[in-house]
Amino acid sequence: MRVISKLFDSDRRRIPKSPKHLDSGESATSSSSLSDVTTGSSSLHSSLSLQTLPSVPSLQKIPSTTVTVSHSVTSSFKLRERSLPVTCLAVNGGYLFAVSGHEVSIYDRDMCAHLDTFNGQDPFSGTVKSVGFSGEKIFTAHQDGKIGVWKLTAKSGYKQLTTLPTLNDRLRRFALPKNYVQVRRHKKRLWIEHADAVTALAVNDGFIYSVSWDKTLKIWRASDLRCKESIKAHDDAVNAIAVSTNGTVYTGSADRRIRVWAKPTGEKRHTLVATLEKHKSAVNALALNDDGSVLFSGSCDRSILVWEREDTSNYMAVRGALRGHDKAILSLFNVSDLLLSGSADRTVRIWRRGPDSSYSCLEVLSGHTKPVKSLAAVREKELDDVVSIISGSLDGEVKCWKVSVTKPDNSFYTNLVQ
Repeated sequence: MRVISKLFDSDRRRIPKSPKHLDSGESATSSSSLSDVTTGSSSLHSSLSLQTLPSVPSLQKIPSTTVTVSHSVTSSFKLRERSLPVTCLAVNGGYLFAVSGHEVSIYDRDMCAHLDTFNGQDPFSGTVKSVGFSGEKIFTAHQDGKIGVWKLTAKSGYKQLTTLPTLNDRLRRFALPKNYVQVRRHKKRLWIEHADAVTALAVNDGFIYSVSWDKTLKIWRASDLRCKESIKAHDDAVNAIAVSTNGTVYTGSADRRIRVWAKPTGEKRHTLVATLEKHKSAVNALALNDDGSVLFSGSCDRSILVWEREDTSNYMAVRGALRGHDKAILSLFNVSDLLLSGSADRTVRIWRRGPDSSYSCLEVLSGHTKPVKSLAAVREKELDDVVSIISGSLDGEVKCWKVSVTKPDNSFYTNLVQ
């Protein structure tokens, strides 16, 4: 597993603060170059754990003694014999998609039984960093800057349909010079192409959102697989993305900023709504609660910041921080009223919001021997108080947990009042 420690040479020109925006009808004129400097996963244990945020108040309180939490490991397995890092986990229906290196393995989520593997014959695309789903299509984000499009077929299993950008999309644009952008000295690309690793994907309402180390956000239409917009989103590598059900887009970057993007009514393109600046180091992970009113961000500064919408607008204001991890926050996942956080300290923490908007850490799940890079979770329909959690680590292991959170029964007190 390779992670970024420094992406840009100090003498390179910085990108202008106003983001450059492209859509399917126009092109860019310039782009900063991206260096190839990376470091090994061992740096996650040391250099990525920076100072916390003393200026941001804590939202934590001691968990109520009337809340009972129990957990157990139902399954633990290695994806590959060589114990390559688990870089991504995703749940789709009854299936778990787990990524190690360039291979995507599919498991029965309940039985944790291996069903299939795809992309195993294409190591040249590099590490798969994210997986998304739209209808019957599966999208995979790759180290080589491309996005794979897959579909499950009856005869051939998981079959690759194409890659993004598609050949048709390239042919529509390659002849016009205005469709090219400068990605580094003496090198140009079509603006619909990512110039570096695609780090994260999000899917919402028929659109695919991709972010990259090339500092851009691109938006693709799932129906015809065309790139509709390209935005120069940040001054450094973009590591995370979250999209609310109303279409508001949040991007987190190594430049320590979170940017909020929205499409005004009647407009065809997204515009910058707000820039959220509180973290002291790179933003690695983002998650939204179910209704999109609360944003969680995890950073190398060891803190999880909680942002809440101030009014009906898209603007978010920081409410406070959740502290407890000893090292960088690498992954976040929201399920119902629970927030899960995975860290370079090799643990998973389970947080729950109380009625007074404070948060309590209900449980700490330990057992991984290296940083927890990816999380997924599902609340079991049959048992409202049971959550299935899957954690993937750089140790190459996937752990499946059953966590039971028993809330206090107020009926006794209600009967006393009556």
